[in-house]
This record gives sequence, C-alpha cells and structure tokens, in this order.
Amino acid sequence: MRWLTGWSTGTPRPGAPVHEALATVAPIAARPLWTGPNPLWAVGDWRPEEIRLVTLRPGARPVVTTGPTTPDPVEDTPATTRLAVLGHCGATDAELAAGLAAARGGAVRHLTAWPGSYTVVLRTGTRSTLLLTDLAGAQPVFHTPWAGGTAYATAALPLADLVGAALDTGHLAARLACPESPEALGTGTPYLGVQRVPPGHVLAVRGGRPYLDAYDEPPGAEQPRDEAPAIRELTRALLESVRSRVRTPAPATDPAGRARLGVDLSYGTASATVALLAAAVPLPPVPAGAPGASTGPAATGGRSAAGARSGAVKGSWAREAAQGPSAPEQLAAVTLGETEAPTSLALAPDTPRLRHTVLDPGPDTLPYAVLRTDPQSGPLTDEPGPELVAAARAGARFDAGGTDHLTGYGARQVLDGHPARLADLIRAGRPRELLPPVAALAGADRAAAGVLTGALRTPLTVVRAAHRLSRVRYAEALDEAAAKLTARHVPDGGGTAGDRSAVDLAWCVPGPAARWLSDEALSSVALRLRLAARRPAPEEHPGAHRARHALYRQARSYRTLLHAAERPGQRLHAPFLDNQVVRAARLLPDDVRLQPGARHALLHAVLTGAGRTDLPPDWGRGPRPDRTAPTRAGLRLAADGLAELFDAPLLAEAGLIDLPAVRAGLAHSTDPATPLSPAALAGLADLVSTELWLRRLRARRHGACWTGLPRPQPPALTP
Repeated sequence: MRWLTGWSTGTPRPGAPVHEALATVAPIAARPLWTGPNPLWAVGDWRPEEIRLVTLRPGARPVVTTGPTTPDPVEDTPATTRLAVLGHCGATDAELAAGLAAARGGAVRHLTAWPGSYTVVLRTGTRSTLLLTDLAGAQPVFHTPWAGGTAYATAALPLADLVGAALDTGHLAARLACPESPEALGTGTPYLGVQRVPPGHVLAVRGGRPYLDAYDEPPGAEQPRDEAPAIRELTRALLESVRSRVRTPAPATDPAGRARLGVDLSYGTASATVALLAAAVPLPPVPAGAPGASTGPAATGGRSAAGARSGAVKGSWAREAAQGPSAPEQLAAVTLGETEAPTSLALAPDTPRLRHTVLDPGPDTLPYAVLRTDPQSGPLTDEPGPELVAAARAGARFDAGGTDHLTGYGARQVLDGHPARLADLIRAGRPRELLPPVAALAGADRAAAGVLTGALRTPLTVVRAAHRLSRVRYAEALDEAAAKLTARHVPDGGGTAGDRSAVDLAWCVPGPAARWLSDEALSSVALRLRLAARRPAPEEHPGAHRARHALYRQARSYRTLLHAAERPGQRLHAPFLDNQVVRAARLLPDDVRLQPGARHALLHAVLTGAGRTDLPPDWGRGPRPDRTAPTRAGLRLAADGLAELFDAPLLAEAGLIDLPAVRAGLAHSTDPATPLSPAALAGLADLVSTELWLRRLRARRHGACWTGLPRPQPPALTP
C-alpha cells in the first residue's frame, strides 16, 4: 500500500509547550517530502517519477524536482508555496510550475485537469495545507483530529492507528445495507473519528482546523453538449489518459520479469478499447541498463518529452503506429479462462503489438479460493470490499500482465445511463426519449422468457416507476426507504430486467447483503436515513445523483482491488476513472447514454475517432458468458471454509448479521441444485469479505504504521 500522510498543528498559545507527540511520532519507513509544523511524508513503494515537487519562493522561479529528495533545508516563509503531485500524472514540468503559480491566487481546479490518477497537496505559507481528491474517489483523502490539530492521509487505516480509533460498526452496517447511499454512509469510515473527504472536494487545513469545499462545478452545472462534440471530447480525454501511461518511462528492473506494459483483454468492450488504444501508442525506450535497453538518441528522452500531449484525435491510430517500433515491441494482453477470442475482440489477434495470453483459470484462481488455505494470510486492505474474495483471480491476471497494467474498470459507471436517469428525462420534459430504453428492456425480457407476458408488463412497470421517482419528494423517499429496510422489504435481485430496473428507480436502494443483517443493524441504518431526510435535498436530479454515487462505489472497489491484488513493483491503471475522462463523459446527453447498447456504441465511436476504422458494426454486441459461473464453482469448492468462517463470526459478535439466516444462505449457495441470483451472490461476497477483513484487522499488530506511539489496545468491535 502506498500512502501520504501529514498533519497541521493548531496555533499554540504563547508560552505553551509543543505537543510531545509531534517530536516523537513518524510513519515507519517514510520518505519526508517537506518538514516543519506541517510535515508531509510518502510511505510505501513509490517510483521516482511518481513523486514530483514544485517549490516557489518570493523573487525566484519555480523549482521542480522528481523522485526521492532531501527536504529543502531553507526555512519556508509565509510567501513560500509548495506543490506535491504523487501518483501517475501526465503533466510536464512546465505545466506543474504554471499550475502552482496559478494556484497561489486560490484557484485549484486546474490542478486536477492533467491526465492520470494522482493526489495533489498544496502548501501555502507555513500554516495552510490543501489536499484535493479526484472526481471518482479512486484517490481519496482522510482526516482526523490529533495533537491539537488535524492529521490527514490518503489511507484511513494509518490514521486509525495514529489515534487508536475503534471500529465503527454503524458504518459497517451502512456499507452492507446501503452501499451506494450517501445518506447512510455519510463521510465516515470503518474507524470512529476518521472521516473521508468527498470526491471532487478539497480539504483545507488552516491553523490545525479542517475545512471542506467543492473545487468542481456544482452538480448539474455542466450542460451536456450535442452528441458529436461530446464524443470527440471523450475520445480526446481517453486517448490522452492511455497515451500518458504508455509513454511513462519503464522501471529499470522488475523482479518478477514482467513485460513493460500489460492490458486486460476480456469480453468487455472497455478493456478491449483500452488495449487497442494502447497498442497504437509507441512505448518509450527502456532505461539504460535494463534488459533490451536501446542506446541510440531515442534513449535520452526525459519526462518532458514522454509527457508531451497532443490535442489531435482523428487519425491518431495511424499516425502513432507509423512512428516506428520501440522496445519492447509487444503488450501483454491477458485473458483469463477463455479459449477463443470472442466476437467483440476478433480484431485483437490482428493487432501486431498485442501478445495475447490465455490463462487457465484453475481452482486456485476461482473466487473464495482464499478460504481453502488461510483466510487471514492475505493483505489487509484499507477498507473491506467484495474484491477480497476474488483477489486470487485478479492477481493471476495481473501477474501475467506488465509492470504497468491497464484495465477497463469504471467504464460502465462512467459511460452508462443509470436506470434512475429515466426519471431525469421526465423531469426535463422529454418523456418520448424513454421509448428506446424501455423497448430494449421489454425485448430482453421477451428473449429471456420466450413469451410476451413479461415484455408487455415491462413498459408499464418501468414507466410507472420513472414517473413516481420524478415526482416524489426527497424526504418522503428516504422515510419510505427506512420503513422498507426495517420491515425487511429488500429486493432479491430476481425477476425480469424490467423489474430490476424499476427497483433501481428510487433515491435509495438497499444493497444485496441487507437481507442477512440483524434487526439492530437495519434499525441503525434506517435511523441514519430518517435523519438525512431532515436535511436539504440534493440540488441534482435523482438519476444523476444515483449515477454519481454508483461511480463512487466502483472507485472504492477498485481501490480495494489495488490493495489486495497489485503485485510488488507493479502499477494498475484505470483510465476511465481519470478526472478528464469523467468530466468528458458528463458532457454526453442523457438520451445517448440510455440508448440500448450505449456503452458499446460510444466506445466504437471512440476507437473510430482514434483512427481504428476497421471495427465491425456489431462490435461488442456478441453473446457473453455467464459471469457468475466462476463464483458458483468457487463457492462449492469453499463450502468447508465458509462453514468454518461463520462458525463464530466477528460479524455476529458485533451484532451485524442474522447468523441463522446467513448460514442458511451459505448452505443454499454451496448446493449445485439451488439457483442463486447475481444479487444474492453479490450479497454473500459482501458478507464474506467483511468477515475476512475483520479477522485480518484483529490479527494485525496495531500501530504498525508508526514509530513513537504508545502501545495501543486492540480495537473492539463495538465502541
């Protein structure tokens, strides 16, 4: 795990002693970026190019440094400004320097507009520090009161270690009951007193006190463009995001001997799009001394050359591919468990740069494989998440990839039209635009059932739910959701596609694990919803609100996946979660998002705009495999481990689950003759992963992130 941390102290009273913890406490194996009353450290496996600092002093030009450096011994003055950009950032040194100069006036939004995924820390003078989150939530920031000031970090667990925080079982209940509901989750974390900064916000710590403010436009402020210019902007943003990663200098060595660059290649059109875009971009030269390094003039390019960006989109494929070969030649394109290239990827074998590798899934890469060995042996992630039960499967895929591995995570949430957006169309006075998506749902139900009954009921069910959501008051919707939660009226995820879409047409929808929670846990979450109903309603429409928080949930899941499955020395990338791609997708009109097959059509247009003009018209619309089959197989193989895990679970000790109901659900899940819906499988993954996380947390040596702390007591499951 890589993380940043620091703190800002309050203004001491004249003659008051400095808090003793400030002189003794520091992160273990930390790299100081700057010192003083507002220190900042980088902890973990950071590459040199992932740490970039800019310093601006009065009467001097900005100084940009890259990589591990010794903190500047010159004492800062109130007019000194420092900027730290950590992570993958495609900005040039000149762009960083210009960004810092502009930020001195107070505007910070432009610091989030560069390609890549990174954290920005801005220190102005000696008493003010600003930290910016990204728009999706893949680069979060957390904070907590400490030593008379505020400590902050890009991970919650180290802050919990620092202050000895107990577990917040109420937050864990909310994560299981309503994982996409901000009314239930709030800004809390699984640790009492540790707060999360919402995506798209800046944490300003002045005089030791935290202040939150949105740096981006208010929800709904960006007006969608027409379809053609919106797709051009999406193409430019996604191409820049992929290009900046492909052109990043390769690490000098890789202990695992992986390829320079890897890409996922699956049935999904998102990962295929990233793979095809990456295959068109020449790789940078291998560093001197590394295997296969070139010694000609091309080997001397620095960051400014590698990070240079072009606004060109049309013809990029042909132009960049024609620039000539670079070392190494190929990209490791990895597919897990597929023996034939699906229709959507039929062009991949015809792309010379892609070296297609098909992995045998095997029993050790099935979900829940960890339960057949030692459940507590895996890495402890910052927060729980269902990715813990599938980490072995993802890790096998990433192992066969590259030192920089590109994925398609987040594309569905960034590009697709959430079903709740149907209500937004009615609010906007465009009810006729409901016809194509509703007709597509009816067609899917007719194909699944083979009869007209479901297809005839679907339009009425969906349109009625959309009209109701467009009219219902926010407070009434939350009160109704709280009542349904306490009465255990939780959707089971079954029924037709129309039924499932109608359930999603609500301000707040229970998660798939809610059916197995205890009455006390459901009541606590319902209370959170009722209290939220007394607060002002969001400014945005319900569809945009639901879509935004579905993206936040996916970004949290992706971050958990990084902590659980990323290999030492490796970096996983999700270009669709970059700020510039999220902003570009906001410009897409709602009716375009809601068309049948919208995501495939949009990605087809992106590749066409990038110069890949040989795609078939039906690209991405072929039949898909049963994605739940590996989960069902993994559950059956892990039946004994599941029974042992829930023999005396910590979830029951904390009063979060109805243990008899959970055991009955596990028995059904491991029975091959019992069909389970995808929602039920997702709910079980939430429960099992949370139990795994709790056990790993309890087995951990608390305070392990810091030196100089007194020995804390192990956190209890109840405050």
